[in-house]
Amino acid sequence: MTQNKRLISAWWVLPATVGVYLLALFVWAQPASAINQLPTPDPKPGSYGLAATKTQEPPQQAATITTPGSGASYSTSPIRVAGVCQADLLVQVYNNGVMVGSVMCENGSFSLEVSLFTGTNEITAIMYDDLEQPSPTSNIVTVNYNNTNFAALGELVTLTSSYGRRAAVTGAPLTWPLQLTGGTGPYAFSIDWGDGSGSELKSQSLAGVVDIARTYKKAGIYKVNVRVTDANGVSAFLQVVAVSSGKVDGSATGAGTTDGVGGEKVIWVWAPAAIGLALLIPTFWLGRQSQIVSLRNKMLKEHEKLAAEDKA
Repeated sequence: MTQNKRLISAWWVLPATVGVYLLALFVWAQPASAINQLPTPDPKPGSYGLAATKTQEPPQQAATITTPGSGASYSTSPIRVAGVCQADLLVQVYNNGVMVGSVMCENGSFSLEVSLFTGTNEITAIMYDDLEQPSPTSNIVTVNYNNTNFAALGELVTLTSSYGRRAAVTGAPLTWPLQLTGGTGPYAFSIDWGDGSGSELKSQSLAGVVDIARTYKKAGIYKVNVRVTDANGVSAFLQVVAVSSGKVDGSATGAGTTDGVGGEKVIWVWAPAAIGLALLIPTFWLGRQSQIVSLRNKMLKEHEKLAAEDKA
């Protein structure tokens, strides 16, 4: 009898262990955001706080404009400006001291189109690092612009901005203020945000500050091209750089979701717990059936043994 009890107890170990494990998995399965964070103590009276700032030397070398050549004359606008620069830095091109375009330096060179002003244009370039620290100013290239169509078309249109580069977190609106002057309204804008979505059309009745905005779905550096045309068909062009920082938004859903607090990722682990709970009952039943079969076989063997002893 004692041996049978020990056998029953031994066969209960497996289903009991599995059941306890699955129950613990179910109880502790919870979103990561439910874990209590360590509290941040308030500063004590008389204490001092320290802040560290990562610094680096600004670019030491200046960019070099190789195209166009100084002294050239043009009757059309925009024109291409190209040169040599330091890789991975932002290059902003200035015309008569006004920022007229920007582009990232790739493989040690840059190239972009910029609009010209009527008459003399002094074109320069300045590089900026990630901390917006400027390099020395490049060589000055002087060109002349004489548009013979002004008398027929009307006043020159100019499009500039104080920002050669703007950034926003992926999924958040990136706004850009532009300065529109000259020409005759209404104005039609065509904006290529560089993300393959095609050109965005926008209208503006009067000259002045014009705000454009875009929400990027993927992180990256984008080349933005803006063209504006007034009622007389006179156009202006501006190229700038947009930066979308953060993780790719994409269509990856189901693995987790954002809880809205600090942009943290919450990983839901209820699925393994649900599966484990569903397996608890069949595991218990199989263990019980195995015990019954084993006990029955044991009892038959003992019965046969006793019968053989009686015959002897």
